[in-house]
Amino acid sequence: MINNGIMLHPASWFILGAILLPLFAKVRLQKILLLGIPIIAMFQINHLPNLFGVCDYLGFHLIFGKVDSLTYVFLHVFTLMALIGCIYGLHVKETGQHIASFLYVAGSLGVTLAGDYLTLFIFWELMALASTFLVWYRKRTKSIEAGFRYLLVHITGGLILLAGIFLKYMDIHDLSFTRIAVEGATIADYLIMVGFMLNAAVPPIHAWLPDAYPEATVTGAVFMCAFTTKTAVYVLARAFPGFEALAILGAIMTLYGVAYAVIENDARRILAYHIVSQVGYMVCGVGIGTTMSINGACAHAYAHIIYKALLFMGAGAVLEMTGKSKLNELGGLYKYLPYSMIFTIIGGISISGFPFTSGFISKSMIVAAAGEHHRPILMLMLLLASVGTFLSVGIKLPYFIWFGKDATIQPKEAPYNMQIAMFIAAFMCFFLGVYPEYLYKMLPYPVTYHPYTSYHFSETIQLLGFTGFGFFLMVKKLTPEPKLNLDLDWFYRKGALVFMWFARKPVSIVNDWVNEVYKTVGLRLTMVLAMGLSWFDKEGIDFVIDGSAKSVVNTGNQIRTLQSGKIQQYIGAALILMFLVILTVVYF
Repeated sequence: MINNGIMLHPASWFILGAILLPLFAKVRLQKILLLGIPIIAMFQINHLPNLFGVCDYLGFHLIFGKVDSLTYVFLHVFTLMALIGCIYGLHVKETGQHIASFLYVAGSLGVTLAGDYLTLFIFWELMALASTFLVWYRKRTKSIEAGFRYLLVHITGGLILLAGIFLKYMDIHDLSFTRIAVEGATIADYLIMVGFMLNAAVPPIHAWLPDAYPEATVTGAVFMCAFTTKTAVYVLARAFPGFEALAILGAIMTLYGVAYAVIENDARRILAYHIVSQVGYMVCGVGIGTTMSINGACAHAYAHIIYKALLFMGAGAVLEMTGKSKLNELGGLYKYLPYSMIFTIIGGISISGFPFTSGFISKSMIVAAAGEHHRPILMLMLLLASVGTFLSVGIKLPYFIWFGKDATIQPKEAPYNMQIAMFIAAFMCFFLGVYPEYLYKMLPYPVTYHPYTSYHFSETIQLLGFTGFGFFLMVKKLTPEPKLNLDLDWFYRKGALVFMWFARKPVSIVNDWVNEVYKTVGLRLTMVLAMGLSWFDKEGIDFVIDGSAKSVVNTGNQIRTLQSGKIQQYIGAALILMFLVILTVVYF
C-alpha cells in the first residue's frame, strides 16, 4: 500500500486538471484551471519529502516519488515552464490541446520523480502519447502524417527501453532507478540507454524532432521543445554519467544540429535543429561525468528550456499572426510585431551565450569541464557549435523575419497573453545571466565555477563579434531558399513507402489468391466434411447413444411387468434364483 498520499505528487494535479478541463470549459473557468494547476505544482515541489508514493504491486516495489538535488532542479524548471506555456496558450479555446499539454507535463514530472523503472516507463509512454496529440491538433495533412511518424518512432524507442528493463529485471530482480557503473554495464543497460537517447534526439535517431516539432500547433511546439529532450537529459544524468559514448555523441550533436540550422528555411525547423545542437551540450556534459560537467548539463538544461521556449513563442507568434513560418516568405515585420521581435532577439542572444544572459553562465560550464577533463577536441567542437548557433539563431532567424526584404505583410501584434509569457521567459534569461547564483544553488553539486572571468568574457565577445561580421559579409549566400533539406528521416519515410507498396501489392495479391483458393477448394471441402460429420452424428453417434438408451428403457419396462406387488411371489423367485446359483457352483 502507498505509505504517503498520492496527491503529494505534482503529476497528480496535472492529471486531475486534464480530467476537469472539459467541465471548467463549459462554465468558462478554463483559464483559472490553466493557471492554478501549474502554480499549485510550483508551490508543492518545495515541500516534497525525500521519498513518497511507495507501494508494492504484483510483486514489484514501486516508488512514485524520490527527490534529491538532481530531481529538484528539473522539477523547478518543468513547473515554471508549465506556467509559462499555459499563459502563452490562454487564448486557445480548444480544450483538447490543453488536456494534451497537462498530460504531457504530468508524464514529464512522473519520469523525473520515478524511483523505479516500471513507474518511469509508465510516465515515459504517457509523455509520448500526449505529445503526439499536440502535433495532430494542428489538423493539417502534414501534421497528421508527422504525428504518426513521431508516435511510431517513440513506440519503437519505448519497446527498446522496455526490453532493457525486462532483461535487467531478469538479471538482478530489482527495478530501482539508480546510477549504472560504466564498468558493470550490461546489454540491458545499453538498451535502456538507447531508449533514453532516442528521446534526447541523439543522431542517428534524432530525425523525429525536426520532423514533428515544426508541424505541431503553435502552443504545442512550445511545450514540446521544453519537456521530451530535457526529461531524457535528466534520466541520462541519473543513470549514465561518465559513459564515454555520450560525451562523443553529444559533441557530434552540437555540430550536426547547428549545421542543419544554418541551411534551413523554416523558422521552427531551424529552432528544432537547434534543440538537437543544444541538447548535445548536455549529453556531452553527462558523458564527461565530472561534478562540473553534470552541473553544467543541469544548468544548461534549465537555461535552454527558458530561452528555447522563448524562441518558439516568438516564431509561434509570427505563425499565429501571419500564417507563415518560412523565412523566404517573411521580412519587414519589425513595424508590426515589435514586442515579439524584441523577445525573440533576447532568446537569440541567450542561446548564443551573450554576456549577462542565461546561456553565458550555463553553456560555458560544460566547455570548461571539457577543458579541465583534458578533452581539447570536445572543447573545440563545442566552441565551433557556439559560432553556428549565433550565426543561425542569433542573427539569421531574426534578420530574415523582422528585417531583410519586406514581405508586404501587415499583421497585428500577438495577443497579450502571448506577450506576457514571452516577457516572463525574457526576464528569466536576463535574471539568470545577471544573478547566476540563483541557478547554481539548485544544482546537484557545490559550484566553484565563476563565469564572469576576463578570459571567458573576452573570448565570447570575440567569437560573437567575428561571427556577426562574417554574416554580413555572406548575407546573400545565407539568404533562405524554399527547399527541404533531407535528413535521416528519409530512410524511414522511404522505408514506410516500400512497406506500404509491399502490403498493397505482393501481400494483397497473395491474400486475394488464397481467398479464391479457399472459396473454390477449401469451402467445398469444408462443406463435404461438414456433411460427413453430420451423417456420422445422425447415423453413428445418435444410433449408438439413442439405441443404448432405448434398450435400457425397454429392459426396464419388461422388468417392471414382473413386479406384481405380492411378497410371496418375490420370495419364491428369490429361492428359485438361489437354487440355480447353487447348481451352477456345484456342477460347473
